[in-house]
Amino acid sequence: MPSPAKLTSEDIRRIYRSLRLIRRAEEEIARVYPSDRIKSPVHLSIGQEAVAVGVCDALTGDDVVSGTYRGHATYLAKGGDLNAMMAELFGKVTGCARGKGGSMHLVEMSKNVLGASAVVGTTIPLAVGYALALRREGRGRVAAAFFGDGATEEGVFYESLNFASLHKLPVVFVCENNFYAIHTPLTKRWASEALCGRVANFGIPTHRITDSDVFAIRRIVADAVAEMRQGAGPIFLECHTYRWREHVGPMEDYEAGYRDRNDMETWRATDQLERVGALLDATTRGKINIEIEKEIAAAIEFADQSPFPPPEELHTHVFAGQS
Repeated sequence: MPSPAKLTSEDIRRIYRSLRLIRRAEEEIARVYPSDRIKSPVHLSIGQEAVAVGVCDALTGDDVVSGTYRGHATYLAKGGDLNAMMAELFGKVTGCARGKGGSMHLVEMSKNVLGASAVVGTTIPLAVGYALALRREGRGRVAAAFFGDGATEEGVFYESLNFASLHKLPVVFVCENNFYAIHTPLTKRWASEALCGRVANFGIPTHRITDSDVFAIRRIVADAVAEMRQGAGPIFLECHTYRWREHVGPMEDYEAGYRDRNDMETWRATDQLERVGALLDATTRGKINIEIEKEIAAAIEFADQSPFPPPEELHTHVFAGQS
């Protein structure tokens, strides 16, 4: 398979590394979860990594992302610390939210990762508000809002689209459409699947990527962000993708009756991790894989050895300005 246009070999190595790190970190989370060392529910992104990686690879460190409770991929793709993420899942004080938030509330402001929320749709107005601040700041920074297809059924989604378009805010709206709101398929929720058409009515350019092509996602976002830095307004991406594991938890759920394993196998055949990995020589790919395994093992060890929050942590970080 030829290398994608305009991408260097270093770009491909970086994208592969990000995809692989997310996949393997989550597979290890799934492995460890039954031991009860992880102290919060986990919503895994296995199978969906390409969306977060494609978007975040087109951003700079100064740009901001607002992720969902299925946010491990967004956090890591934006440069979040793996040790701090793993410790957060373990409920340890060295975690990115000092062990108080767990998997659904990852945050890393040093990397401009806004605090995630377990409430569906909340990532959207948070990113829009931050984008308003960025526009007034005048440094050309942008914000990206990640959300699932279920969040597009919330009223705040449409209010945010209107406000962002009206004020030409630098927002990349990213819908990770995996076709299910928990266990309810899209076909039982939407009278029309023309999501991009609904968004376009707000005067926002839309893009529909149906194969989760990480390079296509990256190219679209990179082009749009370059224009946003010069004053252009928001764009919207509907990225079709598919979660391989259950909605919440480490297992599979194809026997639950609401979806078919054959659907997952179709997506597995075009797995972006394998696609990008095939563009690298075996030596390079193997070296990256070994490095990642060491990082994940070290992160789990770090989480295991870290202490739980002391009792005096109970009332800290409750109000703004508290240390």
